[in-house]
Amino acid sequence: MERTITILGLESSCDDTAAAVVREQGSAQPEILSSIVFGQTDLHSAYGGVVPEIAARAHAEKLDLCVRDALADAKIGLADLDAVAVTAGPGLIGGVMSGVMCAKGIAAATGLPLIGVNHLAGHALTPRLTDQIPYPYLMLLVSGGHCQFLIARGPEDFTRLGGTIDDAPGEAFDKTARLLGLAQPGGPAVQAEAAQGDAKRFRFPRPMLDRPDCNMSFSGLKTALMRMRDQIAEKQGGLTRQDRADLCAGFQAAVVDVLVGKTRRALAVYLESNPSHPTIAVAGGVAANTAIRKGLEAASTDAGVAFTAPPLSLCTDNAAMIAYAGLERFKSGARDGMDLAARPRWPLDQTSPALLGSGRKGAKA
Repeated sequence: MERTITILGLESSCDDTAAAVVREQGSAQPEILSSIVFGQTDLHSAYGGVVPEIAARAHAEKLDLCVRDALADAKIGLADLDAVAVTAGPGLIGGVMSGVMCAKGIAAATGLPLIGVNHLAGHALTPRLTDQIPYPYLMLLVSGGHCQFLIARGPEDFTRLGGTIDDAPGEAFDKTARLLGLAQPGGPAVQAEAAQGDAKRFRFPRPMLDRPDCNMSFSGLKTALMRMRDQIAEKQGGLTRQDRADLCAGFQAAVVDVLVGKTRRALAVYLESNPSHPTIAVAGGVAANTAIRKGLEAASTDAGVAFTAPPLSLCTDNAAMIAYAGLERFKSGARDGMDLAARPRWPLDQTSPALLGSGRKGAKA
């Protein structure tokens, strides 16, 4: 008889409080029984970005409600679960601590196994949840705080080929939105403006495309856009709506070119290992950008590699990905104790040198 495994997942690493239930029966496609996400956009909108203290307090207030709703939607109780999985890092430490403490409380009260999950592994394993793609596959994890190419060989076996040496693309989108007076989060706002703009009017740099590695840089794009904005505003006394749309279109085109160019190089490295079913997957919040998806799909087609991207609802932060990542760890025999610690930094590849440097709390990426 095939074993059924049901996992409750909790996510609170940034500004989305989430809980979800995922079930897997034998070799069948995993099923998302429920997925609840409480966003915090309204709480942070006046500040132009996420305020960690406000986020942590909101997580503490909403996590139990998320769990209640996730169990209700799944039509199960705590007694029907096999384990509870929780994001243990990386992320804003106050939010991560809120989730870890909630999960520990559930585990202590019920006797359920506790599974700590790397938030980045949640994103990186999402294509297995949605499409059951086999290992090894190439993953482009591109989000608000992270951007890296990984070869995924197992639920805890990742090799980083390269990544951003400064701002992640999502961070660059958010900063661009602030520079142009657009709403947060910046990604959707910039994409909407870019759809009305002329990407050829302003030519922004394509940082590090002249280098043969898989590393990227996006900080200079934001600076170039700021200077162009200031030049236009000084010349004509302000920006028109079309100016703003054209700036967004030029910025987005530069990001797409960098990501696509570096993806082609990462694909070449990945294919050197001769995988039998070569696949590239993209996940993370920035993967919701349609222009980026289109460019990455074209690059994979040119390389003869299958392309997959999760549904948009599973690209942004959610707890279904954490439940599934916890499920994979659970099946491998991994268990965590009540000493599970919240970690602000937690690179997936533990052996490669840090791209962003290290401090007292460890490597950033």
